[in-house]
Amino acid sequence: MTSTAGTSYSLIPHQKYRRSSRRSKQCYNILDTDSLSLPTLGYFQTLPLEIFQMVLNYLSVKDISMLSMVSKTISNRLINYISTPSGNRRLLLQDFHNLELPGKREGSYILEHYKSLGLLLKRCTLLLPTRDRLKYMQRVLSEVSCFKLNGCPSPLQCLGLQCYGVFLQILIAGWDELECHRVFNFLCELSNLPRKVQTVVSSKPGSARKLELRIRLYCRSVLLNHWINRSDSAFWLTRILKPWPMVNQARLLYIIFGPVSSLDGNYFVTYQQLWLIYCSGHVVWQKMIEGPTDETSLKGLADAIKLLYDTEAREWTADDVISLVDELSVVPREWLMENNARLLILSGNNICFTFMASKAVNGRVVELARLMVFLALVCEKDLYCMDWAVKMMQKVCKVFSTPGERNNFLQCVENAFAHMIMDTLQAVLSG
Repeated sequence: MTSTAGTSYSLIPHQKYRRSSRRSKQCYNILDTDSLSLPTLGYFQTLPLEIFQMVLNYLSVKDISMLSMVSKTISNRLINYISTPSGNRRLLLQDFHNLELPGKREGSYILEHYKSLGLLLKRCTLLLPTRDRLKYMQRVLSEVSCFKLNGCPSPLQCLGLQCYGVFLQILIAGWDELECHRVFNFLCELSNLPRKVQTVVSSKPGSARKLELRIRLYCRSVLLNHWINRSDSAFWLTRILKPWPMVNQARLLYIIFGPVSSLDGNYFVTYQQLWLIYCSGHVVWQKMIEGPTDETSLKGLADAIKLLYDTEAREWTADDVISLVDELSVVPREWLMENNARLLILSGNNICFTFMASKAVNGRVVELARLMVFLALVCEKDLYCMDWAVKMMQKVCKVFSTPGERNNFLQCVENAFAHMIMDTLQAVLSG
């Protein structure tokens, strides 16, 4: 009895334990199977696609971009949603000409929107090859005419290219140099930019004013203006200029950064619109030839030259930049020496001295002497410290290897001052 009781006591719990073990293992297996078969859409799996897209309409673009990082499946759904007509209407805002919508500040809202959209597409296409990412971007944006070089009928009152630029900057931020080369080639193919540049650099200056304007707007708004790091700006400016011979580089640089005409009418009243005046308007080719100009007309050119001279522009040597400045000073014909001197001063000490030292080494002493005199003149007219001109003169004198060459240069400077004084006196006497 005792033995039986002991046996029953020991057997029954043992059997219950085994049944419990089988049940728990079965339960664990079910849980494991469920976890493996759990859809990557999560609770969105229960929603029809139409309802899922309706939910997206209640999310901001930033929220949608966060959602895209949840899983690859959700990211694919979002890619499909962006390509749908409803997604296009929701995400591809086209209020590019309505710069002062109620409650919005000078068009900045639409720029912020396209920054967020760039981040969304960056995250959605993160796992795709560069070529496929660019093709998808083009498929999404192809219907926006204001993103095309010749697409907008009123480019001076349009923020379309600026929006395209900030979108592109966010999308490709952090991409390596090889990928950025592919992006530039892709954009050139879409916009037919090389052929259009060939047209303006081989035509008579000003004969294709509208095309010059559109190239200026496209290059600045899409490729150049939105980068924070100077190395990025130098990379894109190099991509634009380097395919062309030096003489064409100078003309293209003038088209993109040279002085522009003021426009008639009271169209430009907001900050964004004033920005459009600064980088648009028709290129004034005779500005540097007909008379002295001001710093504003030369600042864009000087900043571009400094950008190429900096160490960030690895594909440019000092000789390249100096040759470009020399070629620029005869676009479309030889500039007034005063304008040339003003550009050198705005370009900084290093570029100014290197340019002048190059003339000294190459034996262009008379031209160097006239330039030195006009540097002093610009310092006087623009209220720069004359001590700077004196120090620049002393540095240039040290470039000459013999006392005879140095004395010859000083005599040329003296003659240049005398000629300038006589010209000024004659102008005053003639009224």
